[in-house]
Amino acid sequence: MSVPNENGATLTAIIKLGIFLMIQTLFGSTEEKKTGLFERMKQAVTRTRENLAERIEEVVSFGKEIDRNTLDDLEATLIGADLGTTTTQEILGKLRDKADRKQIQDVQELKRLLKEELLAILNAATTRPVEKVDGTPEVILVVGVNGTGKTTTIGKLSQVFRSQGKNVLLCAADTFRAAAIDQLEIWGARTGTEVIKTKPGGDPAAVLFDALQAATARKADYVIVDTAGRLHTKTSLMSELEKMRRTAQRIIPGAPHETLLVMDATTGQNGLQQARLFTQSAGVTGIVLTKLDGTAKGGVVVAISRELGLPVRFVGVGEKVGDLLPFEPKEFVDSLFE
Repeated sequence: MSVPNENGATLTAIIKLGIFLMIQTLFGSTEEKKTGLFERMKQAVTRTRENLAERIEEVVSFGKEIDRNTLDDLEATLIGADLGTTTTQEILGKLRDKADRKQIQDVQELKRLLKEELLAILNAATTRPVEKVDGTPEVILVVGVNGTGKTTTIGKLSQVFRSQGKNVLLCAADTFRAAAIDQLEIWGARTGTEVIKTKPGGDPAAVLFDALQAATARKADYVIVDTAGRLHTKTSLMSELEKMRRTAQRIIPGAPHETLLVMDATTGQNGLQQARLFTQSAGVTGIVLTKLDGTAKGGVVVAISRELGLPVRFVGVGEKVGDLLPFEPKEFVDSLFE
């Protein structure tokens, strides 16, 4: 009969604890998973809420009634939240009309009307419907400049789909940087998702061809394609992106079915200008907004919807693999004021 070794037992316990902590770090605790989307969104926009809703009360407190002068004072607050000048003027124009008719009695009514205007803008953002062909994978092309969190977003997006029971394949078509391929492979290992790749410097369209062939043969539900972190001013790189689109269409009719632009929320209006140019060149159909939890300027979500007519599909609210949330306009607007 063997006697348990105390040192061995201690080592085993340490290993188990290490594995547990690693899982918590990557996937979050059970308690976190049970947290509602609204509460997570509310936590993510804390800085924006403090910059917006709380400032509204400060502005209104200076006057006994809410009139045009009061709303003029509100202009800087809305611009400070990064709604942009165009969107801010449109919203204030409607609120001023109501103030002239004495329809805004107090700060709570002002907030209610402001919420209505923001939600109307977000709900009005439309894009072409995803025309997925039955029996073929849905192809999602992910574009954006370096530093926005593009490859990380792809890893998180694969986890979103896999949690729905979908079969996902990742395509490492950012062949300009060996580190990008390595990073995508790490995310593939974390989420249990296969990655199709080629050697650094290889033809992105060729690796996309291989990935789509593999996805079709394996009856995958989704193919998520990483692309080079190209600057919108580089014509040659945009031409390469168009080549990839043509390659996808030859293999799977209607592909890519979605082109998502990853934007960094902390870049604000600068990111919005990038989005305009990408939309013109890359056929963007939706936005993934990263680092929403790290900025007081979350109003850029509204500016994107108003000025580009593009929906925000997902928002990044942290570093963990589960910190990519589907974007719900009402939950977002409510979280700015509650």
